[in-house]
Amino acid sequence: MKIHEYQAKELLRDAGVAVPVSFVATTAEEASRAFEKLDGSTAIIKAQIHAGGRGKGIFAEHPEQHGVQLVQSAREAAEVTCRMIGNRLVTSQSGAEGRVVRRVLVEAACDIARELYLGIVIDRNAGLPVLMTSPAGGMDIEQIANESPEWIYREAFHPDRGLQPFQVRKLARQLGLQGPSARSADPLMRPLCKLFVDLDCSMAEINPLGVTSSGDLLALDAKITFDGNGLFRHKQLEALRDLAEEEPAEVRASKAGLSYVKLDGTIGCLVNGAGLAMSTMDLIQLQGGEPANFLDVGGSADLEAVIEAFSILLSDRNVKAVLVNIFGGIIRCTTIAEALIQAYKTIGITVPVVVRLEGTEVEQGRQMIDASDVNIIVADGLTDAAQKVVRESKR
Repeated sequence: MKIHEYQAKELLRDAGVAVPVSFVATTAEEASRAFEKLDGSTAIIKAQIHAGGRGKGIFAEHPEQHGVQLVQSAREAAEVTCRMIGNRLVTSQSGAEGRVVRRVLVEAACDIARELYLGIVIDRNAGLPVLMTSPAGGMDIEQIANESPEWIYREAFHPDRGLQPFQVRKLARQLGLQGPSARSADPLMRPLCKLFVDLDCSMAEINPLGVTSSGDLLALDAKITFDGNGLFRHKQLEALRDLAEEEPAEVRASKAGLSYVKLDGTIGCLVNGAGLAMSTMDLIQLQGGEPANFLDVGGSADLEAVIEAFSILLSDRNVKAVLVNIFGGIIRCTTIAEALIQAYKTIGITVPVVVRLEGTEVEQGRQMIDASDVNIIVADGLTDAAQKVVRESKR
């Protein structure tokens, strides 16, 4: 689950991490009042969307306007906010359509001498969370890794013990922090690592991490995502979820207990098992097609869940054909066959459907499809299924 920058900074502030003074605004009037509360001559207006690259992003309606803007008066804060609220911001991470800005963060400008990078993710090889730092702040970590991997410093830490003081001192030395800056590292890095573990985060990033002219460390930006599998332990985080920022079909799928991720292709995929779903998508691309989604119905989906899965697939207007790839283990091939037939009768399937069935009750499932009056293309094997669905999608 993703949250907005202003929400991430509230969590950081509660954890004891230093962040700039800021206020959230949903109207131009609120932004004007927020600027006056800051009691300064300069502020930053930051569009709040679930996508990075806002500083370089542009608004389709106002090409001269970026997602992060410096303002020097309450009136200018109101004008900039007015151009942001209700308009779509297109960034390198938002997709071509961009995202509608519904709120902004009005933040006090700070005197920054240096910008650093700080982020925490799970190292799957080590089986531990790892704190990554770099002197190249303000850049994407992927860009740093590609162009200057020697600038990335890593320290894995045990979730129970947290980041140790000697690790903080090592990272501070590698970053060239001295005096007040070095002393500010411990009260920032260790609480951030504790927050990461305590809230079951999958990522926590401060980019850039500012070093002020007085030597203090300040979280100028914040991005936190949570492991959905751990959210049942953190009911307080449910209030931070912004459904307007999420793909409607993905929200609908999650309510039905389905794992669904929308993509940009034209071939809908309905598969049981995440590994088989990934293989199916790879094979579609190998045959010259583009998957429109990742959809795993799981091993124990019932008839209603499978019908709902079809309905979600067909709600995507880009879908030109559907590939159903089922290896029946817990879920029976007859359940899939019955769901296909029912879907044709209840929701109406208007695109070609290719089905590959293997496993439990496969012969009975195929017989049910053959005996029905629905137009379903049965494939012999996964490669044959991929070839047929790609061909159908291009007609």
